[in-house]
Amino acid sequence: MNRALLIGREPAGELGFSYTDREPYDAVVIGSLELGQLLRFREERVLTALAQGKSVYLYTPGLPECPKNRALSGSLTAAQRELKNWGVLFTDGGRKRLITAEEARALRSRGAHPGPGAVLTPLAKEILEGSE
Repeated sequence: MNRALLIGREPAGELGFSYTDREPYDAVVIGSLELGQLLRFREERVLTALAQGKSVYLYTPGLPECPKNRALSGSLTAAQRELKNWGVLFTDGGRKRLITAEEARALRSRGAHPGPGAVLTPLAKEILEGSE
């Protein structure tokens, strides 16, 4: 089983990792964030993992919501969009993530592997197996 550095609370859903709080680890799982943490996201261990090409997963049920304040809700959405732009992968623990050929090429170039439960297109599978 792959080891993941856990940030925040452990996700309720099974993501296929054993959790650790120190090196070495294969990925990072952000199990939960508070409002301020999401709005001012600067978790050094996550940024370092992204810079190293490691997969970073954010467990979406652990995200804060603010449905009664539209302005704050909009800021939370913008913060989530920024994390996605950085390469953070969002998961709810139950849905499988589809890996396309483009994503497979990016994973291969970083020497990374798809996360647990990933579903690969036929071409993505060929790319990751080294056939293309």
